[in-house]
Amino acid sequence: MTNIRDLAKMAGVSVTTVSRVLNNHPYVSEKKRIAVLEAIKQSNYQQNINAVHLSMGKTFLIGVVVPFIEHHYFALLIKGIASEALENNYKLVLIQTNYLKDRELDAMQMLKQKQIDALIICSRECEWSIIEEYLPYGPIVLCEDTRGKKVSSTFVDHYKSFMFALEYLHSKGHRSIGYCIGRRTGTNSRFRETAFKDFHVNHHIPYEPAYIFADCLFFEDGEKVIERMGQMPNPPSALLVTNDDVAAGIILSAQKRSLSVPGNLSIIGFNNQPIAKMMNISTIEIPLVEIGRKLFHQGMNDSSEIIHQEIPVTLIERKTV
Repeated sequence: MTNIRDLAKMAGVSVTTVSRVLNNHPYVSEKKRIAVLEAIKQSNYQQNINAVHLSMGKTFLIGVVVPFIEHHYFALLIKGIASEALENNYKLVLIQTNYLKDRELDAMQMLKQKQIDALIICSRECEWSIIEEYLPYGPIVLCEDTRGKKVSSTFVDHYKSFMFALEYLHSKGHRSIGYCIGRRTGTNSRFRETAFKDFHVNHHIPYEPAYIFADCLFFEDGEKVIERMGQMPNPPSALLVTNDDVAAGIILSAQKRSLSVPGNLSIIGFNNQPIAKMMNISTIEIPLVEIGRKLFHQGMNDSSEIIHQEIPVTLIERKTV
């Protein structure tokens, strides 16, 4: 394979001049630049990008860990990260884990082996002890509340936002409230469950574990929720649904069974996705694209400063409460 020494010999210039031409350095005479470009054309020279990255100490790749690429929540986070990556000449390496620890570990190994410059974990499965093992190898940024940890993060306070939504439903007269969640494990899920339990204690309302509906990730999961509620002697009169797609599925499934929303069942979704606007679903707006942008910049932060940035949420009142 042709190398820059070969190019220098063909063009009759120094290796330094060839390097300057390859890197678009301004201080090269036009005559020498033309000679080098002609040598590149004749030899079909291809620059070894791995060698270039090695010499610069950067890959210009950033890893992004998501459990599901097709999930609207994570798609919007990726959109925010990708827009900033494009502006800063970075490319994304997407790692879909399906919440499998081995795949998450593979992503952290990429950071350790310098295959990526930083790692953004949008939702994790690995324990903190494992995350901490990989911190010496490069920036790891998380989309969860990491206050008290040596990891930067951009996050929503899910305890506070969940409690706010529960209090709103309580103010509307609801005393039997349930919620739908993607998974019961995970930091954000635990914050939500704690808020749910504290809400019942604060208002002296009996806590009903059956009112928690797990594994609600996609539109079609809404039908399963309505089927389960139909088997309950005293189903909840209101639901917090942590995904607008699932909320839409619940509403359509309820209508098939002649259940009125909000007459028989009030619903608050999360994220303010396009489907929530189209179907007039009340929802908690989480600015996911903005969060994605901030996660990228935290990953690219060259300083050792640890930054925790909380993002506020907004209740969008529509027609389902």
